[in-house]
Parts: sequence; C-alpha cells; structure tokens
Amino acid sequence: MENLYKSILIYGPPGAGKGTISQVLSLSESVFHLSTGALFRSIDPNSEKGKMIKSYIDKGNLLPDGLTVDLWHEYVEDQIKLKKFKKEQYLLLDGIPRTLKQAVLLEKYIQVEYIIVLQIEDTDKLIARLKNRAKIEGRMDDLDETILKKRMDIYLQDTTKLLKHYPQSKIFNFNADQKKLEVIKDVLMKFASI
Repeated sequence: MENLYKSILIYGPPGAGKGTISQVLSLSESVFHLSTGALFRSIDPNSEKGKMIKSYIDKGNLLPDGLTVDLWHEYVEDQIKLKKFKKEQYLLLDGIPRTLKQAVLLEKYIQVEYIIVLQIEDTDKLIARLKNRAKIEGRMDDLDETILKKRMDIYLQDTTKLLKHYPQSKIFNFNADQKKLEVIKDVLMKFASI
C-alpha cells in the first residue's frame, strides 16, 4: 500500500472541462496533473509508438488497455526521475483509467482517494466546445463530428461500468453545464483542503 501513488481520478465527457479543472487543482503543490491525452500527443508522431497511437486516435478508438497502462507507467516513472512528480503528491489522473480492465491493471500502482465526475447532458454543447477547442489548440481530432459522437458513446458506456467499480463514497459529482468559474468554484470548495 505504501508504494502506491495516492490518486484523484477525473471524469466527464469530451469537452466537459476536465483539462480546466485539472489545471486549477494542479496549482496546488500537493497535486500533479497527468493527462493521458497530452501524454499521447507528446510522443513523437513519426516514431513507431507515435504512428501506432495515431492510428487508434484517428479512428476515435481507445488504445488497448495493457498498452495504455504501460505507456502511462513509463511516463510516471520518467516524471519521478525528472523530479516533476513527487510520490507524496496526489496524482490527478485525467483520461485513465478509461475502462474496467485499465482500473484493475492500475491497482498495482495507484490508491484511488477521490473521483471527480463532471456531468453534462447536452451533447450539442459539448460538440460546440470541442470544435472551438480544435480551432484554438489545433487539435484536429476534435473537428470530426462522427468521431466526437463515437468518443462520447464510448465514454458513457465505459465510465458507467467503471464508476460501479469504486466505492460511491469516493465519487463526487459536479454540474459542468454551468459557467466555467461556477464549476471551478464548486470543485475548489470540495477539494481546497488537499
């Protein structure tokens, strides 16, 4: 148990504001934010690993669970060696675990302390947010509406199963269908003490 990274998981459909909330929480010195999306985008796209990742992402599919967890663990170990992540910090995980199998595979590395769930029902609003993000950040994977809808369907199916895996006492739901600052305020009021 003492070798496990104490972790906070964050969930929400694509475009719900996970990145924004994660950035705010990581302003605390006790929180290290790790986004698997950013991790995958940081891998050289011309490398073998990069080409393989791109082939999945371009189709709107998730990477195989074992590969995802291996890449994640390799990255965490690198962050420790680079002294960016200290084991006494909370590891804020954005984008992993995405499936029940990933959750089980991660149990040898992490101790889940809290789970943040950003809830928003309006799919059209999410798609508009993602298209806007694509223009601002140059994320071409956020422009294709068919791929976006597929990602949202996968999120709903997988996350519903996944959240049943964890004790309900660790899960905190937040209304993400309000102004950005209101969502931030709600989350900070709950987690300001960590």
